[in-house]
Amino acid sequence: MAITLPDDPAREALLAGQPVLWLNPRLQPQGIEDPALPVRPDQVAVAEANWQRLAPLLQALFPDLAATSGRIRSDLVALEPPLRRAIGQDGPEFGQIFVKADNALPVAGSIKARGGVYEVFMHAEALARRNGIATDDIMALASDEARTLFSGHTIAVGSTGNLGLSVGIAARALGFKAAVHMSSDAKEWKVQRLTRLGVEVVKHQADYTTAVEEARREAEADPTIYFVDDERSQMLFFGYSAAAQELAAQLSEAGVTVDADHPLFVYLPCGIGGAPGGVAYGLKAIFGDAAHCFFVEPVQSPCAMVQMMSGRDDLVSVYDVGLTNRTEADGMAVARMSDFVGEVMRPMLSGIFTVDDDALFRWLWHAHDAQGIRLEPSAAAGFGGPDFILKSEAGSDYLRLNGIESRLGQGTHVIWATGGAFVPEEQFQDFLQRGKALATGG
Repeated sequence: MAITLPDDPAREALLAGQPVLWLNPRLQPQGIEDPALPVRPDQVAVAEANWQRLAPLLQALFPDLAATSGRIRSDLVALEPPLRRAIGQDGPEFGQIFVKADNALPVAGSIKARGGVYEVFMHAEALARRNGIATDDIMALASDEARTLFSGHTIAVGSTGNLGLSVGIAARALGFKAAVHMSSDAKEWKVQRLTRLGVEVVKHQADYTTAVEEARREAEADPTIYFVDDERSQMLFFGYSAAAQELAAQLSEAGVTVDADHPLFVYLPCGIGGAPGGVAYGLKAIFGDAAHCFFVEPVQSPCAMVQMMSGRDDLVSVYDVGLTNRTEADGMAVARMSDFVGEVMRPMLSGIFTVDDDALFRWLWHAHDAQGIRLEPSAAAGFGGPDFILKSEAGSDYLRLNGIESRLGQGTHVIWATGGAFVPEEQFQDFLQRGKALATGG
């Protein structure tokens, strides 16, 4: 169907496939406290406690987690002067800038480990209990009895790549069969990595939405299949949300204050919305209105911007407004956002900005050339955030409306880097060559 978006300062650029910042007109003070929301802040604390309880089991199954005592954590990395100069964000008005390095997250190499691993392990615990396996000791999930049970069950998911890797790795570690339904834009190296793990990969000659629908339909017809629903899962959402407390602790350790006089701007790459939505919700639960959360999307795949700008309760897609959903950022090649995430974000998301593919490759190259940060294209998207806030008309409007124009130098920007560690070296070198040519003209 074709739809007409309402009047908005960002509408024409959005429809033309040009980078733009959209400000959310439904943003509310203390929006997380809206009683109409289908989730509650105390669910973040429950997820944090579950992660702590799972830690011994995760450490036993994934040797990479020995250094973090079984916690899936990433570093908070300050942007060094050479990189800040290279991307034009070295002035004092930019305050402090950090990268949250989920690009190097252990187990699955992307932010999706925070959601996919969490939901798989929580499902495993529930399944074990239903079948008479005591789980007071979480290590029981690694017992021969549990593995025998799990071997008769399949965990399925629809994915453009990274969530599939996360779910597949976690499922196989516990002894489940796993099936990942992948869209046509999924990268071949991700398909091959899953296949080597013994995961069944079902390739669809269609987009992400279709892959999810097919995976859901198959699971509904078979009681031995558990479907990780990226469009609707609260379990995924709260698995991601626990990352907010991790960031809060790291900011404190770095001597960073976050309050009304010291604003925190966080830039979160968005596909269907579960990961950025979960993180944003967790940050709002901790910092309230001092946290200013922005999603970022490709210019041809801005499903969250289209949905939230439309103001509609029914879901719309990027195709409905004439965009193509074509992008090199495979993790964000999503035509329609999660209606659940859209509902939750409506009163608390500050805005959304879009970036073109060339910018992704330029930032990818600068990040590696100046500071050795290894990213995949979608993971570089957040680097555009500080410029939109400080240099665009919409950014100036946002600062003025929130009374923080004079506090920018005291503020902190966090660029959430969502993936890159598992990219094969040959593929990564291709990324670098393209980025260097764009950045240097040769």
